[in-house]
Amino acid sequence: MSRLAQTEGLTDIQREILSTVRDFVDKEILPVATELEHRDEYPTAIVEGLKELGVFGLMIPEEYGGLGESLLTYALCVEEIARGWMSVSGIINTHFIVAYMLKQHGTEEQKEYFLPKMALGEIRGAFSMSEPGLGSDVSAITSKAVQDGDEYVLNGQKMWLTNGGTSTLVAVLCRTGDAQEGIAPHKAMTTFLVEKEPGFGEVRPGLTIPGKIDKMGYKGVDTTELIMDGLRIPADRVLGGTPNRGFYQMMDGVEVGRVNVAARGCGVARRAFELGVAYAQQRHTFGKPIAQHQAIQFKLAEMGTKVEAAHAMMVNAARKKDSGARNDLEAGMAKYLASEYCKEVVEDAFRIHGGYGFSKEYEIERLYREAPMLLIGEGTAEIQKMIIGRRLLEEYRTQD
Repeated sequence: MSRLAQTEGLTDIQREILSTVRDFVDKEILPVATELEHRDEYPTAIVEGLKELGVFGLMIPEEYGGLGESLLTYALCVEEIARGWMSVSGIINTHFIVAYMLKQHGTEEQKEYFLPKMALGEIRGAFSMSEPGLGSDVSAITSKAVQDGDEYVLNGQKMWLTNGGTSTLVAVLCRTGDAQEGIAPHKAMTTFLVEKEPGFGEVRPGLTIPGKIDKMGYKGVDTTELIMDGLRIPADRVLGGTPNRGFYQMMDGVEVGRVNVAARGCGVARRAFELGVAYAQQRHTFGKPIAQHQAIQFKLAEMGTKVEAAHAMMVNAARKKDSGARNDLEAGMAKYLASEYCKEVVEDAFRIHGGYGFSKEYEIERLYREAPMLLIGEGTAEIQKMIIGRRLLEEYRTQD
């Protein structure tokens, strides 16, 4: 086991879960990840294996068939999975966010109906907030839901939907009030629980999932649009049963999602360090392994320090959320630092590989294309810095 990225204070159960996931990654993910990624092939066998391990129900309470574990346990598992292949961690992340939102905000009927099936991976979740023209400005969403008796009619277009094709349940944020009514935008949004068939095309009347978006990296996992045209949703599928609370519910989900993205950054960075430090000892120049050149040792020192620092901040953010305290500051810092450091560690490992890093035969080439997604997922670095800055000003406000 690597000396880097160790976590103090874990229980025996947490250590056993992490050991099991780590073994699965080494045996079932790493040997096939690059080949599947190059083919942009969905990792069906890997996902089935994770279902058997109970990963899809890791944080779902035991009363609903899950393992009832903490966000910290989940984040550490995500770190291990991302070390193997970041796309796999993305497949479970959106599922986890929807399950978390149901656990925190759902009605008892919604919990009893969805959570046991989600714990088994029979229902797979996706999370839909972004739209083509708004980026991180959630208050500007235009997708709209209008009540019609015991149903809502949804219209609009969503973008960047991870698991768009493979999911069977999508948490969709829509506007349910107009600005001219004098309602603040964030108080006029509702989260709907939309059930659908897996696949592409019209997956239920009024709901279309076009084909996969072709991406630079983050392949294997399906990323799609979502188009609603007269989609009818029963009123009992409003998350929590009460409209106009969707913004707060989604932000709660995004908060834990940022811990997840930080964990992914930690996992990818750790794998890049492993590849870099191994190659540096195998490659010889000027009569000795390049690891013996001071310039390379300096790179390895910086890389290892960044891996360790990002991991520590991610763990801190997860523990803060588990304590029940507000963690938007810690989650923002962890996501910002881990994604930036991940990019830097991957690039240094790429440089250590020299020309071979540019070859698709080497794993670092895949990581080099995957790392940039973490810079924009769950909010860009600029958004994180806005959140961090505002929260710091709240904490350190001087007296007027």
